[in-house]
Amino acid sequence: MNSLLINIRYLILSYLLLVSVGYACAQKSGNKEVLMAYYCEPCNNACDLERHDAPGVCKHCGMPFVKRSVALMDSLRNGQKKSTKRNVAIFIHNGVEVLDFSGPSEVFASTEGFNVYTVSLTKAPITSQGFIKIVPNYSLADCPKPDIVVLPGGQTGPFIEDKVLIDWIKACSQDAEIMLSVCTGAGLLAKAGLLDGKQATTFHNYIDNLQKATPKAKILRNTRFVDNGQVITTAGVSAGIDGALHVVAKLKGLAVATQTARYMEYDKWKPNEGLVVEQSGKAAAERK
Repeated sequence: MNSLLINIRYLILSYLLLVSVGYACAQKSGNKEVLMAYYCEPCNNACDLERHDAPGVCKHCGMPFVKRSVALMDSLRNGQKKSTKRNVAIFIHNGVEVLDFSGPSEVFASTEGFNVYTVSLTKAPITSQGFIKIVPNYSLADCPKPDIVVLPGGQTGPFIEDKVLIDWIKACSQDAEIMLSVCTGAGLLAKAGLLDGKQATTFHNYIDNLQKATPKAKILRNTRFVDNGQVITTAGVSAGIDGALHVVAKLKGLAVATQTARYMEYDKWKPNEGLVVEQSGKAAAERK
């Protein structure tokens, strides 16, 4: 069945390529300018729909770029958004807390509709809590464009000042649906300026430090998670599971999230335990 779906998608993309060329020619003959951009040749991955402004080769799949109608590709992206899997990038680093990243990983990997992968500064193995070796799937340089970014905590201190990482977080936030932090991972969001003017939470022993580092934010105690719309922060360690389940409920409905929690035998989840910050009408419209 998966093979059949892949072939169908490939045929659709190939057809759109032909239509795009014909459409461009027709518009050109009518003296109307058509906006064109570069996209990689169909490879049945998320990068098929990534837009580029210059010729080249896709860094994800290695396929050469071809010109296509931006209007047609945007239409395809919008039509596929709800039916395709969302990319979930789990950032890991030396000293990352095991449950901080494995908890949300389990939630998203156990729920239909998510493509979960790990990403780190490089592809070199990292060590979690001094005894678990993990080989990241991707580096920041070749990571597929994420729809959801998970920033776990642990020994995040050395990484808060890493400009490449912070710039990556900022870039991801431009298009990602969700930026989710767990525990001290909130410090990375703060450094990227994503907590300014918002309410947030973090690991109980890190609350005071995060408040000092982010005077424009309000850091809450005794709160399992805080949902500001795109930016969601959670308390320490196991709270990351609650935050991830909240994201699933937010994107796919409470029934799906409840099913995932039941599969995990996670009977501690209380959907209303966190804080969902009221959004202004303008902000809500922008998210849609």
